[in-house]
Amino acid sequence: MSRHTHDFVNNYDEGKIAFGLDRETDEKSLIAYLQKFTDDEMMQVLVKRLSDDDISGILDYVLGILKKHLKEEEYHRIFLKDKTKGLH
Repeated sequence: MSRHTHDFVNNYDEGKIAFGLDRETDEKSLIAYLQKFTDDEMMQVLVKRLSDDDISGILDYVLGILKKHLKEEEYHRIFLKDKTKGLH
C-alpha cells in the first residue's frame, strides 16, 4: 500500500488550472500544478537537469514553507507519513 498520493490531479479538470481568478481556484490550481510537477516521470527527467543550486533552492524554499506552516507533529504525521515521531 502506497503512503503518498496524488489523487487530486487525477480527478481535477486540468482546464481549470489558472491563477489570479479567486482564492478557491488558486488553491485547487496550486495542488494540481504541484502534483503534476512531482509526478514520478516528470521528476526522473527534471532532477537530472537541475544544478546543485537549483536543488538547494527548491529544498530551502520547501523546508521554509513546511517549517512556517506545520507543527512538528504535523510535519512527521502528514509530510513524512511517520505516525510514531513528533508525538508528545
